[in-house]
Amino acid sequence: MDTLNVSRRNFLKSTATVAGGLIIGFHLPHNSRLAQAAETTETAINAWLRIGTDDSVTVMMAHSEMGQGVHTSLPMLVAEELEADWRNIQIETSPIGGVYQNPAMGMQITGGSTSVRLRWEMLRTAGAAAREVLIEAAAQQWQVQPENCRAALGKVIHTNSGQTLSYGQLAEAAAKLMPPDSPKLKSPSEFKIIGQPIKRLDTPAKVDGSAIFGIDVKVPNMLIATVKQSPVFGGKVKQYDEAAAKAIAGVKAVVEIPNGVAVVAENYWQAKKGVEALNVSFAETEHDKQDTASITKLLEQGLTENGAVARNTGDAQAALKTAKTQLTAEYSVPFLAHVTMEPMNCTADVKTDSCEVWVGTQAQEWVQQTAAKVTGLPKEKIAVHTTYLGGGFGRRVELDFVTQAVLLSKTVRQPVKLIWAREEDTQHDFYRPAMRVKFTAGLDEKGMPTAIQTRVVGPSILQRVFPGAVKNGLDSTAVEGIADMRYEIPNQYTDYVMKNTHVPVGFWRSVGHSHNAFFLESFIDEIAHASGKNPYHLRRTLLSKSPRFLKVLDTLVWHTNCDQPAPKGYSRGIAIHHSFGSIVGEVAEVSVSEAGKVTVHRVVCVVDCGIVVNPDTVKAQMESAIVYGLSALKEAITLKNGRVEQSNFHDFPVLKMAEMPQIEVVMISNEEKLGGVGEPGTPPIIPAVTNAIFAATGKRLRHLPIDHKESKL
Repeated sequence: MDTLNVSRRNFLKSTATVAGGLIIGFHLPHNSRLAQAAETTETAINAWLRIGTDDSVTVMMAHSEMGQGVHTSLPMLVAEELEADWRNIQIETSPIGGVYQNPAMGMQITGGSTSVRLRWEMLRTAGAAAREVLIEAAAQQWQVQPENCRAALGKVIHTNSGQTLSYGQLAEAAAKLMPPDSPKLKSPSEFKIIGQPIKRLDTPAKVDGSAIFGIDVKVPNMLIATVKQSPVFGGKVKQYDEAAAKAIAGVKAVVEIPNGVAVVAENYWQAKKGVEALNVSFAETEHDKQDTASITKLLEQGLTENGAVARNTGDAQAALKTAKTQLTAEYSVPFLAHVTMEPMNCTADVKTDSCEVWVGTQAQEWVQQTAAKVTGLPKEKIAVHTTYLGGGFGRRVELDFVTQAVLLSKTVRQPVKLIWAREEDTQHDFYRPAMRVKFTAGLDEKGMPTAIQTRVVGPSILQRVFPGAVKNGLDSTAVEGIADMRYEIPNQYTDYVMKNTHVPVGFWRSVGHSHNAFFLESFIDEIAHASGKNPYHLRRTLLSKSPRFLKVLDTLVWHTNCDQPAPKGYSRGIAIHHSFGSIVGEVAEVSVSEAGKVTVHRVVCVVDCGIVVNPDTVKAQMESAIVYGLSALKEAITLKNGRVEQSNFHDFPVLKMAEMPQIEVVMISNEEKLGGVGEPGTPPIIPAVTNAIFAATGKRLRHLPIDHKESKL
């Protein structure tokens, strides 16, 4: 498991950084204790926790809370080894950088379902080291041996005499002691907090309205801004009526930004009316003739070209020539927007010698670097306050709205809160790429696949975000879930043809897995039906050397009888996928009316994510991921004259409450390497549903959304 080295030197160095206050933390209160913080003296035990004289334990949060529950799961890791009283746990966002960087990415960023699995050992070690120095401090005060003391519920207890000292009483002395390099960690059988359905720390504040999201931030002397951006990506402003906008009461300034115009006013409504009055027009671009049809043609052309090789096992071409039967199919998915519940927003206050930014972001260090670039200030002068995120899904790793907010504050010389309209949000996203894939499989006389050849075509995310990660034309995110499939097919060949367009693409919940699971699991289903095999039985045979997969599949059968015919009027579809270290299998039970209306009645989700830290969080994330995937069955971003046609939820529909199926989540816990839970529930749901639709109608849906001309029932 990837971890940072939590040594004495790192503990002391990191603690000094925190104490130095290089970056101001942003308090995210969840109970009344934080309101009392000013009355409490706190001592930093190490970089990750402080203990107050009132026995409160403040755990530093380096990861953004966007609904995935990390502001509860991560403190659970510390509290478990610390032997803390959970009722005394509170949270605060961390400074930027140093020990708080994501170990897998070399920067402070939340993504890839990495938060818990990459902090698993690190935060437990921090809690255990703090526990040991607290015990040592108590032993010194009592003049006894540390081995005769134990910790429990926020206290150190002398075993022989029964004397106790609370952590608050010991914190100051403990902070002066050298923490152990390798404190003993608990075995899973000793866990008291990990594995329990702990109530989330952020829930009370979100229920009573005290939680601070980016859109809630209020700063003295603050103005509000909104923007009108070029409808064609890369377009520039041609002209606008500044005087008309300034004639709107409350409008303070009109500021041209790189791809549009912003109006700054006393409140949002005034800013919005000012933007409408601008009557802005944009210069023509080379992309004005682009539309969905031309992009589709580009992707189809890519299927005829050779690509960057992602996998070459055995000899797929030779095996295809000698196969008893060949099976070929093409699949596609459209561009998709993130449509987070909270539209993009950011508040900035640029002064001559400093800058503060309040934002719901997944990438604190990038925000800091961006603000430094816009203002010309050194990074040390940029304070980033991370608020709660009203949905992230990968969209809030981007910096376009941050750049605009900082630029506006710098220009008007006042704090500015920038809020995008939903229409701007929908039409200026970094979309999930439109992708196309072609499979060719060779089957033997028993109908078993002996070879599979796959060509994946589409835009590259990494080429824009991390160009250095693209090697020889291969974007690993474009082929993930296919090139590394676990199915035991002896001859496999996968390549990728990069076809970038003017449409910006970015990370979308589960990234390449989100479409590649649809492609692969649908095609495996096609192989099963072409060879007269039960889809579950075929998968089980192809995964016979993967015991974790088999357990997920068998658990699905136990809960759904998916190896048997479905009840009259219903059909079942199955899919299983490995992503972000977790294995998720899903069975969807659907019905299709005579008019072709699809209703998903029930979804059973079986997840193996290693050790389950908080079962409530795992359940919630699987449910959330399924909703996100079900929405994608009917969503599409299309283009006409270079412009995104969709603008709001009326033409980019998310799943409605009445459409929500019954969801059952079953967790398989084991002590293998931890997997993520924020994203892995999304990939299997679409193929589970489309495979069920095939079982009901005999019609294979290879192109999304399901009302696509090639997929309409």
